[in-house]
Amino acid sequence: MKWIAALLCSLILAAAVAAQDAPVGPAAAPVAQDWVAQSFKKYTWELGVVAGGGTGLGKSDGTQFAFGGGRAGLILTGNHLPGILRGNFEWAVDVLPLYAVLPPASGVYGASVRPAIWQWNFTSWNKYAPYVAIVGGTVFTTSNVPPGNTAAVNFTEGLAFGSYMFVKPRRAFSAEATFGHLSNASIGRHNPGYNATFIFTVGYSWYKGGR
Repeated sequence: MKWIAALLCSLILAAAVAAQDAPVGPAAAPVAQDWVAQSFKKYTWELGVVAGGGTGLGKSDGTQFAFGGGRAGLILTGNHLPGILRGNFEWAVDVLPLYAVLPPASGVYGASVRPAIWQWNFTSWNKYAPYVAIVGGTVFTTSNVPPGNTAAVNFTEGLAFGSYMFVKPRRAFSAEATFGHLSNASIGRHNPGYNATFIFTVGYSWYKGGR
């Protein structure tokens, strides 16, 4: 899985470079520190790269997953709710051209798209923005998953918990844990699926536009 290692290294390197502050001269104006407020505005676009992996749980704990790709999201609302619940709603899509399902016997490769990431961003903090999301998508593989008389197209759904960690205005590193499920929804002759999965994702995002 050299491509996963390379992508993870790229993400870490990008975050490190982005964290370097611009030189501040004597005449430089003060910089506002509420980077969440500067970035999480209505109609702001999120563009990012993501990579991750995980494992099946219970009877599927011998199967691992790995993936990499990009994310695009649009913040659809302004802030709502009081106190620490204050936040906004974002709709995002993940496109993962690199997706691997690794059962004990051999690896199965393919791609995935997650067109339904419905996310609530909590915006009460200055440099951190926790979030919770409902995630739905499809996985396309070169052979059946799980192995056997199943299907090469499977569907995923899950509940994600994560946080953005801003390194400068409109630039954020992210970490996310997702508890999910993968199955073919009975489009194959058999549908054993993976009833429970745990996936950990890291990413780096840029925010554009907004008002």
